[in-house]
Amino acid sequence: MQLSRTPFPVSTISAGQLTASVFFNRQELGKAAALHILKYLKNLQNEQNEIRMVVGSAPSQDEFFENLTSVPESKQIDWSKIIVFHMDEYVGLSANHPQSFRTYQFKHFVNKVQLKDFHPIKGEASDPEKECIRISTLLSEAPIDLVCAGIGENGHLAFNDPPVADFDDPKWAKIVELDRKCRQQQVNDGCFATIEEVPKQAITLTLKVFSQANKLICVVPGRTKAEAVKATLYGPISTACPATLTREHPNARLFLDPDSAASH
Repeated sequence: MQLSRTPFPVSTISAGQLTASVFFNRQELGKAAALHILKYLKNLQNEQNEIRMVVGSAPSQDEFFENLTSVPESKQIDWSKIIVFHMDEYVGLSANHPQSFRTYQFKHFVNKVQLKDFHPIKGEASDPEKECIRISTLLSEAPIDLVCAGIGENGHLAFNDPPVADFDDPKWAKIVELDRKCRQQQVNDGCFATIEEVPKQAITLTLKVFSQANKLICVVPGRTKAEAVKATLYGPISTACPATLTREHPNARLFLDPDSAASH
């Protein structure tokens, strides 16, 4: 099997325990992140019979998932050992709604590999609080080995926007009100035509999931993320920019492109 060429970063930034690598472009970023994770999964599958990972859903993750499921190294992974959670879902949206995050996951990831299991968040559940309890129970059954996320324009991780983020959250999942900047990002990303179309509530995995995961990576391309990246790397560690928790994580890494790193 001919293995992939691993992209080299054009620069590397250290902040606290966090390493941020800047790649030549968005495509190189996605490939580098995917190869990094595939190497981690390959080593992990030799040590344990089950791997539990959480993945994000956004256009910023497209190149990452494309490489994760298609490069030759993907064939070295025993995907039947891997259980996947996705990290957030709009309240009220069905699984087959075009803008649901489950639709994104099935299109870009779940339908391309043979997973042991996929635990979706049911945004259309008649009782969202019970849905949070169901997901929390599944999450708490065993450690999370890996979280693959993005960072929002407001510095959020999942839908832990600054007004609702809690570094000491006792919950694994909760219902949140989405702040306006977060909802506007969905329009900026082309997911909705207007901010009025963007749901106002979501079920999100909490920052507890991120801080307790054994490994955390953030794939963050694009000029619209530059200020959030700057705050993540250099701002005070606080819920004003929830992604700053990555600086205190013992095994976290950011993958950036020149646009997202432009303000650092």
